[in-house]
Amino acid sequence: MIGIYLKERRSWILLFLTLQLVALFIAYLDTTIPYRAILYYILLSSVIFVLFLVFRYHRETKFFKELAERDHNLDLTTIPDPDRPFEFIVEENITQPIEQLKAQSTAHTIQLEQEKDELLSWIHEVKTPLTAMDLIIDRINDQKLKSQLKHEWLRVHLLLDQQLHQKRMPFIENDLYVEKVELEPLLFSEINTLRSWCLQKGVGFDVDLTETTVLSDAKWLGFILRQLLTNAVKYSEEGSEIMISSSKENEQATLSITDSGRGINARDLPRIFDKGFTSTTKHEDHAATGMGLYLAKKAASPLQISMDVQSKLAHGSTFTLTFPKANEFIEIQGV
Repeated sequence: MIGIYLKERRSWILLFLTLQLVALFIAYLDTTIPYRAILYYILLSSVIFVLFLVFRYHRETKFFKELAERDHNLDLTTIPDPDRPFEFIVEENITQPIEQLKAQSTAHTIQLEQEKDELLSWIHEVKTPLTAMDLIIDRINDQKLKSQLKHEWLRVHLLLDQQLHQKRMPFIENDLYVEKVELEPLLFSEINTLRSWCLQKGVGFDVDLTETTVLSDAKWLGFILRQLLTNAVKYSEEGSEIMISSSKENEQATLSITDSGRGINARDLPRIFDKGFTSTTKHEDHAATGMGLYLAKKAASPLQISMDVQSKLAHGSTFTLTFPKANEFIEIQGV
């Protein structure tokens, strides 16, 4: 800070040195002026000037020292109190933009909350006609037409479900209820949701659950499984089978979903959980949104579920969920 202050006051120092040189020059021109008197004046004035600089240094840098040491955040209470005119200008130029930014941020947050509430309300309203459409489709006798309509209905239903959970995702910690969840009924409920699509593609399921219960939140675990099963069905070959198995390793329950579909390119594996990422192998697959795996991974994090994938191009994929240990139950609840 001393170096910065001297650099800031270099014009003062240069002016003082210039005045000393002027005094010496005058003494040189006017021989009537005692040379020792001039030297005495220069010495005395230099001491006074140095003391003045030291005094001013402590007075003028106090505010800026405190300003430099504060955390770079939007907390206005950490800004030191000014006590000089220029310090007031600096303080005002810092606080006013921050206050404006906070006001804009608050307004933006309120707007986003309103938009979120409106969207959630709209999604819930759309579910009513969707349910009615499902009942109407069930009455159709033409099985081919019925199957096609069911498939399109399911796509709309799953996209709305994604949107609903995406909007709830920022508040997932407040929505969790961790308990022992029975895997079988949860899995079969999600499989039943995809039944019409599976029948259309001739995709079957082979379920082998060695471990039948896990520690999790049933609603959000159901959402995670829905994304993985949807992907498995989407990319499975017609007439193929999806394997679902559970086991226990190192006191941790694991659940694996294996399909025999097109698989994932090795270069894509590190990016499949990124938001909006779709396969680089099948660019013509316009139905993919790149949101399913991203949301599944994001929902798994607060539940302390690790999600791993093994895949080989043209040889299918295996997604494995590893659930937390029993002694981590309290930790998940945030107690």
